[in-house]
Amino acid sequence: MAPLFVFPQNLQALEKDDEEDYQGNRLFVQNAIDIARFRPSELEEFVKGVSFDLSDKELYCIEEQDVFDRVYSLVRGFSSLAPSCKFILAESLRSNLSVLLPNVDSLVRVSQVQDDDETPTLDRVTSYRNAFKIYSFFLLHIILTEESNTGSSNNAKVIASSRKKQPVNSWNWESQRGRMLNLIANSLEINLSLLFGSADPDENYLSFIVKNTFSMFEKATLLKDSETKDALCHIIGACATKYHYTEQSSASIMHLLHKYDFVVTHMADAVAFAEKKYADGTLACSLIREIGRTNPKSYVKDTAGAENIGRFLVELADRLPKLVSTNIGLLIPHFGGESYKIRNALVGVLGKLVAKAFKDVESEVSAKSIRLQTKQAMLEILLERCRDVSAYTRSRVLQVWAELCEEHSVSIGLWNEVASVAAGRLEDKSAIVRKSALNLLIMMLQHNPFGPQLRIASFQATLEQYKKKLNELEPVKLTEGMTDGLPSDNDSINGEGEVDNGNAEEVTNYQPESLTDSLAHTEQEIASKDSSVPDVGNVEQTRALVASLEAGLKFSECIAATMPTLLQLMASSSASDVENTILLLMRCRQFQIDGAEVCLRKMLPLVFSQDKSIYEAVENAFVTIYIRKSPVETAKNLLNLAIDSNVGDQAALEFIVGALVSKGDISSIAISALWDFFCFNVDGTTAEQCRGALAIICMAAKSSSAILGSHLQDIIDIGFGRWAKVEPLLARTACIAIQRLSNEDKKKLMPSNGSRIFGILESLITGFGLPDNIWYAAADKAIDAVYILHPTPETLAADLVKKSLSSVFDGTSGDALQNDIASNNSIVLSTIQVVKLSRYLFVASHVAMNQLAYIESCVRKIQKQKGNKGRMDSEGTENAETQKDNGINAELGLAASEDAVLDTLAERAEKEIVCGSYSEKHLIGECAPFLSKLCRNFVLMQKYPTLQASAMLALCRFMIIDAKFCDENLQLLFTVVENAPSEIVRSNCTIALGDLAVRFPNLLEPWTENMYARLKDPSVSVRKNAVLVLSHLILNDMMKVKGYINEMAVRIEDKDERISNLAKLFFHELSKKGSNPIYNLLPDILGKLSTQDLQKESFCNIMQFLIGSIKKDKQMESLVEKLCNRFSGVTDVLQWENISYCLSQLSFTEKGVKKLIESFKTYEHALSEDSVMDHFRNIINKGKKFAKPELKVCIEEFEEKLNKFHMEKKEQEVTARNAEIHRQKVGNMEGFVMAGNNGEESAESDIAEGVSDSEVIDTPVEAQTESSNNESTSKLVEPEESSGACSEVTEQEEETEIQSQRVNKKGASRSRVKKSNMKDVKVTLSATTQRVTRSRKKVEE
Repeated sequence: MAPLFVFPQNLQALEKDDEEDYQGNRLFVQNAIDIARFRPSELEEFVKGVSFDLSDKELYCIEEQDVFDRVYSLVRGFSSLAPSCKFILAESLRSNLSVLLPNVDSLVRVSQVQDDDETPTLDRVTSYRNAFKIYSFFLLHIILTEESNTGSSNNAKVIASSRKKQPVNSWNWESQRGRMLNLIANSLEINLSLLFGSADPDENYLSFIVKNTFSMFEKATLLKDSETKDALCHIIGACATKYHYTEQSSASIMHLLHKYDFVVTHMADAVAFAEKKYADGTLACSLIREIGRTNPKSYVKDTAGAENIGRFLVELADRLPKLVSTNIGLLIPHFGGESYKIRNALVGVLGKLVAKAFKDVESEVSAKSIRLQTKQAMLEILLERCRDVSAYTRSRVLQVWAELCEEHSVSIGLWNEVASVAAGRLEDKSAIVRKSALNLLIMMLQHNPFGPQLRIASFQATLEQYKKKLNELEPVKLTEGMTDGLPSDNDSINGEGEVDNGNAEEVTNYQPESLTDSLAHTEQEIASKDSSVPDVGNVEQTRALVASLEAGLKFSECIAATMPTLLQLMASSSASDVENTILLLMRCRQFQIDGAEVCLRKMLPLVFSQDKSIYEAVENAFVTIYIRKSPVETAKNLLNLAIDSNVGDQAALEFIVGALVSKGDISSIAISALWDFFCFNVDGTTAEQCRGALAIICMAAKSSSAILGSHLQDIIDIGFGRWAKVEPLLARTACIAIQRLSNEDKKKLMPSNGSRIFGILESLITGFGLPDNIWYAAADKAIDAVYILHPTPETLAADLVKKSLSSVFDGTSGDALQNDIASNNSIVLSTIQVVKLSRYLFVASHVAMNQLAYIESCVRKIQKQKGNKGRMDSEGTENAETQKDNGINAELGLAASEDAVLDTLAERAEKEIVCGSYSEKHLIGECAPFLSKLCRNFVLMQKYPTLQASAMLALCRFMIIDAKFCDENLQLLFTVVENAPSEIVRSNCTIALGDLAVRFPNLLEPWTENMYARLKDPSVSVRKNAVLVLSHLILNDMMKVKGYINEMAVRIEDKDERISNLAKLFFHELSKKGSNPIYNLLPDILGKLSTQDLQKESFCNIMQFLIGSIKKDKQMESLVEKLCNRFSGVTDVLQWENISYCLSQLSFTEKGVKKLIESFKTYEHALSEDSVMDHFRNIINKGKKFAKPELKVCIEEFEEKLNKFHMEKKEQEVTARNAEIHRQKVGNMEGFVMAGNNGEESAESDIAEGVSDSEVIDTPVEAQTESSNNESTSKLVEPEESSGACSEVTEQEEETEIQSQRVNKKGASRSRVKKSNMKDVKVTLSATTQRVTRSRKKVEE
């Protein structure tokens, strides 16, 4: 009988060390061979000899000493073997073990048939056991050796090369490794209990197998091979479950999960394999118990481990939902832990369980009821977790709900509750939560059980029809079991299933197609005015349908109610908010949610976003909604957009249309369809649609001007023809079209239609064919067209001004009118005169502005020509003499003088527009003095607001053109902008101030305070424009912030939401400039806001927003010191509160806390106020959260010091107050006793007559005594109010001390309370004094 083989700790342990081991009848190595001394050929022969012996002899020949020693020697030096030798040895050992395994089974059966005392059979079993253990040991050691010698870089090459076909006898380690491990895994499936003679195999054997298997799990590259990974999972599952190695395996798995993130899914596979292979969930239950009893606090520190454990639980729940559902109670307590990663995981686990653990419907009624209750409890936990303190958990819960909706695991009973929660989370402060809420709503719309159309009106109509049908089928009212429009537990849809209010699965499963079909049928019937309703079955089925319709209506209303919130999210600074909001709105539009179409129109301005992802989202949505249609439908969509858009939307529409035309998304066929609409080639086209089509074509022409060339005659005939009278804005659009003609088209247009076009433009400007409100917009574009198309625009423009002027001041009556206006006389103008004068002023001012632009364009053109000439000269195209002349000119500085002459001419031309020269009179220059006098005629201006609007607009334009004219009329402008009754005038002037500040900053600098004053205008329009103008000037460094920025800060709390958002946007952008100017401005803003009449809540909101824009720790630390210093010299309680509130809003660091403690002397006098102390307590609570142990001790000492100082101050105030009260009481009592002695004799003379009156005297005596307390109290605050009040009445004397204790409020509020009390008391005092006087008179009589 061969010695027994015992699994050693390592390979070297097989070598015999001492005699004691040898005598133990254990198999050791006797003669180890050093294979390093063999030559390659000798080594190969040696390996082949060993392989031959292993294959030729018995399977258990491995236990023979000679064979064992030789195999050991080769395994020990395995890494030095040639690949062919490795293959031969490994294949020999593997094949022998694979043959041995079935022989073990047959041998065991033979041993059971024979008698137990037959020694040969027992020896054979022992030999097989030895061989089994030796083969397993050597194969595992070869695997470990080869893996340790295989580097990560080589691993990648091996994995890559293993995909190719290899020769039969080549060494492909990846495939060999998988075959070996699979063999070892299969070896665990034979009946080892009979081979080893006990229920469990040898402890050393199992320990060695499990230990090395888990060590291989630590290599990520090894686990990428599916065959290897499956074999390792098989080994772990078999050892842990079949051979009861659960406890040790659980510990190893937990260790690996905490240490390596890549083993999570593989471990879940191993545990799931064990449960499915052996129908035993012991390993899974053991792991869940281990995780459940872990202290939740330990996961807070080990964040990586917490994440891995969480992922493992989710993977396990996905693979073994029923097993996890029975053990979920062990994990629920972790919802109360601080680790949000574990809570995230548990939420994911519950989601997997709800989706997968309760699908088996074939069970007993009681078991089904328990399962439904369990599922309902899980759903309630998921709903509750939507309000988790961690944004990550809230986001994860919403993601889980989205997954459940996608898998149709949410019942109708919970559908609206989930939708309501998701809608509420749209206003969450965290962007990731808002993103998840938006995705959840998208998923709920996509998988809703109510149908493809969710219009509220359709649902209401359908619901009414079926309610009538239900009333006909069941005259009795719906039972009280109906809750929120859903059947209760007692209501059943069919004869079998019951519906639970929280889990109405049967309602969901009840032919959802029928609800959609019924909606479609009903809509058709409503359209055809047919009141009949399709029959859906009996009463119960009709009731279920009504309940579903009510749920659908509620869902549609819930989604529609989110539209205002979605509009706000489109203005969010978070790109994910904007992108997902657009996706949700597109889905809402698909399901015809009310208000979705209007909201989608609001996304157009987002094309100007600097965030590329937002622009792409808007562009994709625009293309999907409006462009990816048939050409005619695309054209119709675009022209309708142009018709319905406002000015801002039209600018955005023009931008995106131009971009899409450049990219080719708007095809030439769609452009042709637009021309068809413009030319009325499409039946039913209206004049408005014609104008919209031309507007879109003009937008497209900005990117491709050749588009307009094919229909020049149509633009003239239709744009300025009879249709312009039907649709007045058509003429304006036609003016824009001819401005955007290409240069070639302009050249073609001028010879044939030039005079006609200019005649049309002239009649449009000087005529009265257009309504007044349309004329200004059309004349604006017409004058622009004149300056773009006409070769000498100033000549035509002069004629336009003259004709307009002659229509106002014609003949002697015109001269008299002009003189009256100039002399500031009170005159009466007719409506026609007002209109003509207004139009003249508009034409003159707009021509002046275009003339200025024309001069600048001419200068640029001359400079460009000069530059082109210089480039041509530098290229050598000029002769030698010209080059010589240019060189001389350059030396003499003549080139520079040419530039100076050009600049002088341009400056002179600009000045001549308005002011002109002393010797010459200019057309528009004549208008300027008259306009200035007209605007100063305030009586006339107030009488005609339209005239004032036009006159002030013209005045502002003239001021922008000429600096001298601007300086002369600045005071007039600011007078009008402050006092004009028309908010249109004030708004226009406010906008003009911005332009003036850009053009003449030095002139406007002294008026900065007046510009900031526009922020306080009562008109919303004026305030909005003031915010926009100042934001533009400050952010572009055209205006210094100065000391009036507090007015802009107040606009953060403006009543108008748009103004508030604009102010917030301004400070947000300002915080990005340089080193954040808000940091420097904050103390000044605080000081000025404290002196303004602001509500406490508004002040707090403003300062909280401003402080939130400061991110740098150094700035925060410096602010602590600055704010503490502001306490010095401040005695106002309100300012104490404001400063302490600002301190409490800072993000404190360790240095910041230390600075606060060091500055104690600066604010110690303010600690007597409770409100100030509350803010300091908030600071202390913040500091404790991040403080290290040393700092925490300092903070606690600081807290004790604050509390002690606060109490001392309070006690001092109370003591001083009580002393004063006592002093006043004693003084009043002495005065009263003296007065009583003087009247004692006269009172005794007529005692009978004065009995009743003496009783009256007693009351004020006591009242005077006790009321003196209140009077003295009021003296502490307002001494001037207490003169003449020597006694005041209060309720009871014992309340005196209590009232004195209560006077611990704010100084200002305390004084106000005392004043009001004194007024009431004085009334009582006067009545009491009269009664005392009457009684004394009677006594004297």
